Amino acid sequence: MWVVLNDAFFSIVQNRDDKDQFVVRARFEGDIEKVFDVDAIVSENSDYRFRAFLPKSVVKEMLNQEVDRIDYDNFKNSVDDDVRHDVYTGIWAVLFNFQQSMFPKQKQRWSLDYD
Repeated sequence: MWVVLNDAFFSIVQNRDDKDQFVVRARFEGDIEKVFDVDAIVSENSDYRFRAFLPKSVVKEMLNQEVDRIDYDNFKNSVDDDVRHDVYTGIWAVLFNFQQSMFPKQKQRWSLDYD
């Protein structure tokens, strides 16, 4: 599961060695620590550089708290960090264009202009 927060991004997967744990993985340094009271493990040889092994109950509680924290009516506009905003907008554009390819009557396309 990907979780995209306005100040953190995670991939959450089952710990293959412990069915009671999730592995929370992040690409941005500090994202795990923003939400969980742990120090992330740095992994030089993994697709996600940062990770934490957490009880499922802790991750579920975090998801509940993050849902309760939503106070914005436009997600992209709620992202304060410029770099993160550009990354998220890129993801949004890819998914938007995919949607447009599925419904060809809507000819609008979105492109990002990176100078």
